[in-house]
Amino acid sequence: MKDLQTLRSGIDDIDKEILGLFLKRMELCKGVADYKKANNLPVFQGGREQQVLDRIMALTNNKDLEKGTAALFANIMDISKILQNRTILAESPDYTFTVPDFDGAKKIGCQGTSGANSEAAARSVFGDREFTFYPSFEDVFKAVQSGELDYGVLPVQNSTAGSVDSTYDLMAKYPVYIVREVIIEINHCLAAKNDMPLPDIEMVYSHPQALAQCESFLRKNRLRTAGYGNTATAAENVMNSKENIAAICSVECAERMGMKILARDIADVSLNRTQFIIISKDMQVAPDSDSVSVMLTIPHKEGSLYRMLTKFYVNDMNLIRIESRPIRDGSFNVMFFLDFTGKITDPSVKAVMRDLEENCGTFRCIGTYKSE
Repeated sequence: MKDLQTLRSGIDDIDKEILGLFLKRMELCKGVADYKKANNLPVFQGGREQQVLDRIMALTNNKDLEKGTAALFANIMDISKILQNRTILAESPDYTFTVPDFDGAKKIGCQGTSGANSEAAARSVFGDREFTFYPSFEDVFKAVQSGELDYGVLPVQNSTAGSVDSTYDLMAKYPVYIVREVIIEINHCLAAKNDMPLPDIEMVYSHPQALAQCESFLRKNRLRTAGYGNTATAAENVMNSKENIAAICSVECAERMGMKILARDIADVSLNRTQFIIISKDMQVAPDSDSVSVMLTIPHKEGSLYRMLTKFYVNDMNLIRIESRPIRDGSFNVMFFLDFTGKITDPSVKAVMRDLEENCGTFRCIGTYKSE
């Protein structure tokens, strides 16, 4: 039996041969890219790719390794497609987009009422301007799409309770774009119209996200809960009621409405932050944008997700977030939402975007912005 060092030395020698052949293959792929560019052919040609994979599996004389060799060559072809797209797009003109005009914007809206966390997020960008408040998240999307609003402000995820699913679903439904990201610290309190012992509270109202963020406090005090459209509108509802009910909202909101604060700092985690997005009707790109968001579907076959993620690794891009939501068409298929690092004018980003567009069932860039 050979010793371990001898075996590893043999593997190293083979790795050098593989690397040399890989580099030769990529050189040939550059020639393929030049030909496709000259003849206006797409990089992805599904029939050719499947022929290669079928041939490789047929040549594999070990049944246990067939899938392994297929995965290896699928990766090699994915790397080749990225390099081909870089070559083809190298001399393409840069995208031209409008720069966001946050200072000049006059029509800004968010969901809820004055005192909502969305208003605090809006003020952090737009200052002390008047905002239009809408009953639902969808109303904000509709107003942005129709041009009724220049910008809409919506929550997208919380550091404790996770994603705001309805925002993702509406991003898939409406052709709007993310132009900025804002993160604010959330300081929840329990507030009521009048001072009362906690056991006397019949129901606590708030947005489902706020209830989830304060789950431990609510369970400990055995408080019944009911979801409401917004923390501030929940507080407003409490102030208009004669019942012994309370709301979870921000301290600022409670004080503005003249509520009695029954408990402070009730979130499960002391550092509780929510990420908001600012959306516009048109694609707008700030000069300091360094993150890109896309939505896409992938083929319903083995290895699809793995192959998609490989594209980002090959291009040295960090996936900041990946989210999936049901498409809601009666199937169990999902829409993926991805945030990744990069400037939309970078050659690598252009190559990945082109590759995703060619290989995904559905693909849409939904914005670019500076990551907070």
